Amino acid sequence: MTDRTVRIGGASGAWGDSPRAIAQLLNSDVQYLMMDYLAEVTMSLLARARLKDPEAGFPPDFVSYLKPHLAELARRGIKVASNAGGVNPQGCKRALEAACAELGLDLKVAVVEGDDVLPRLEELRAAGIREAVSGEPLPPRLLTANAYLGALPIAAAFDAGADIVVTGRCADSALALGILLHEFGWSPEDHDLLAAGSLAGHVLECGPQATGGTFTDWEDVPGWDRIGYPIAECRADGSFVLSKPEGTGGLVIPGVVAEQVLYEVGDPAAYILPDVVADFSGVSVTAAGPDRVLVQGARGRPPTPQYKVSATFQDGYRATATVSIVGPDAARKAERTAEALLARGRAILAERGLPDFTATHVEALGAEASYGADSRARATREVLLRLVVDHSAREALDRFARELGSIGLSCAPGTTGIPGGRPKPTPVVRLFTFFLDKPVLGPPRIQLGDGPLREVPVPPGQPDSRPEPAPAAAEEAAPADTVEVPLLALALARSGDKGDSSNIAIIARHPALLPVLRREVTPERMAAQFRSVVAGPVRRFEAPGLHALNFLLDNALGGGGMASRRIDPQGKAYGQRALEMTVRVPRALLPLVRGGWDRSRGDSGAWVA
Repeated sequence: MTDRTVRIGGASGAWGDSPRAIAQLLNSDVQYLMMDYLAEVTMSLLARARLKDPEAGFPPDFVSYLKPHLAELARRGIKVASNAGGVNPQGCKRALEAACAELGLDLKVAVVEGDDVLPRLEELRAAGIREAVSGEPLPPRLLTANAYLGALPIAAAFDAGADIVVTGRCADSALALGILLHEFGWSPEDHDLLAAGSLAGHVLECGPQATGGTFTDWEDVPGWDRIGYPIAECRADGSFVLSKPEGTGGLVIPGVVAEQVLYEVGDPAAYILPDVVADFSGVSVTAAGPDRVLVQGARGRPPTPQYKVSATFQDGYRATATVSIVGPDAARKAERTAEALLARGRAILAERGLPDFTATHVEALGAEASYGADSRARATREVLLRLVVDHSAREALDRFARELGSIGLSCAPGTTGIPGGRPKPTPVVRLFTFFLDKPVLGPPRIQLGDGPLREVPVPPGQPDSRPEPAPAAAEEAAPADTVEVPLLALALARSGDKGDSSNIAIIARHPALLPVLRREVTPERMAAQFRSVVAGPVRRFEAPGLHALNFLLDNALGGGGMASRRIDPQGKAYGQRALEMTVRVPRALLPLVRGGWDRSRGDSGAWVA
């Protein structure tokens, strides 16, 4: 097996990420740029853009950000893989080719097609397709419906000579895996290697989250203003070293990388991707020098026989009003203001023969609204009222919005303004997830330049044959001599979303602390910590290679993502909130725990992490 490495730079973690990433990575010795742009809300926005302009439907930033660097890419032979094709991969390809032509460059652009399921909507409806979680039938009209394709067509496009490969919807991690399949000639049956390549992509896909962004120990991370973007130095055996460009801000240490490995993962032993069922439970992260971490230990099983399909549909309209209120009892004033606005709005709707709001949501930001009944800041003297109203008709929300300007004259003293102005109704877009047999969708297709479309065979897959998990390690009884400390003192945390579920990874700061986490941080305790916002069950998984527990909280986000009316619709803060719980630690392990006693707090002091 070759000893050479392939260096992939993660140049975009989402639509809206910084354009500075490309130049920064080009100042390093990278061979590929991987650029991730898509999320469910992005797809629906792009679909709307294409309705207005047939040539739109992809993030225009991709072309405008890349264009100033195309000549250098051509000169140095650096290649690009991106899912920036959105709902119009061919349009994105044409825009890139036009930019190359304008600059007199002969870069070969390839496109991957086959993810769009929308043309087959009626066929799927007749087949009785149901939503994967709720079991609901397909809505009457969809905005988008796209299968998550895998890495094989990306690899085939590079094999055919592409310099830039543009896809529509694919697994984010498939962008890196496609590069590595091409470079190392891995077989689709090399499941351990496919899992390892997918892990490299998974760590890169969120850009600077892998180099210190959103890290638990945020005060330890220097240079947020010049944070470095991640580079994966990949080897043919599947291992890779994560680093960042020299002289940049950020921090690459095992804890940072461990957080990203478990980001948006449910069961670490069964992370289902189009090309492989990856097992990240035995992955290890080891310091390999300053701002360098060796990542290895992924395992894989054959892929499943189905693609995941994410569809979106419009479900009425939403208006979000914000009102600033300052002074004593600000939270109660905000709540009464919201009550008055809703009562007035309902009266206006009734006068015009319009139905009631389909949903409402009130938050007093600054009074720990996200904590619900567990708020400890009800006495705050400054809040931002956030009032969300949904309705089936745009007209109803327009009429409601006209009433907002009167509150400064008719409601609470200390009402200082409406920071967002009169709210404009926007469509409510909801997610509809289902699974589709791979043969039913058919093989993906690639096109290089003006050449013909070519099908790329994909293994049919098989039901996952995950081995029975090993028995859980016996939980040790708590010793008599223990000290109560915040969980933050023992662990790092990272949370993310999966639809209306949230995952919270709890990572021990030292391997010897994992038994304490097993004993103290149970599913029951996690459920109690989030009782005000989580309606579903809480499950716990283990990732012993990372000395971590991973919790999956169902029905946790008020609908999740685009549909949620909450200020934290994706559970981004759940990891931080989990670290607020207290646990009992054997006194003998205190040298491994972050922080120390603050004797000024109470009669006997308190541990401060």
